[in-house]
Amino acid sequence: MGYIIKPIITEKMNNETEKRGRYGFIVRPEASKTQIKAEIQKRFGVNVEAINTCIYAGKNKSRYTRGGFIKGRTNAFKKAYVTLKDGESIDFYSNI
Repeated sequence: MGYIIKPIITEKMNNETEKRGRYGFIVRPEASKTQIKAEIQKRFGVNVEAINTCIYAGKNKSRYTRGGFIKGRTNAFKKAYVTLKDGESIDFYSNI
């Protein structure tokens, strides 16, 4: 079972990829940087230069409906920002 859940494909992340060669992934919370690095190198066949990780806590959400007031919480998740060596890239759209 892999540590990478899905890539982050947003306008902000695409700008970061074009400028700095950085890619974003949502990963499992228990994944370490070395495990993430090994999986990315194996899965995409690239050389990883650096990895930065961030853990995001879930946010409280509430809404008012006809049935009453509903409170909830979004899921917590972990992001990994991967910097590749110069001249390398990952193509997320080739499998579509």
